[in-house]
Amino acid sequence: MISPRFAPVVFGFVLSALMSFIVSGIATLRTAGLVDGFTGLWVSAWLPSWLVAFPVVLVVAPVARRIVQGLVRA
Repeated sequence: MISPRFAPVVFGFVLSALMSFIVSGIATLRTAGLVDGFTGLWVSAWLPSWLVAFPVVLVVAPVARRIVQGLVRA
């Protein structure tokens, strides 16, 4: 198992993977349609997106948490 101290990084890893997978799938579908080789197009769009999304999530998540704390009453 992974140490709990790595939970924020693991969370960012999983969140960025799922979000970039879904968004790149929608974008690929809208651009190319359900064509032969759609899955290959999707994966080729998703992987570089994930490589960008993962570090972005690690940087942006703390900022988003602070914004939410400012918007929500305790």
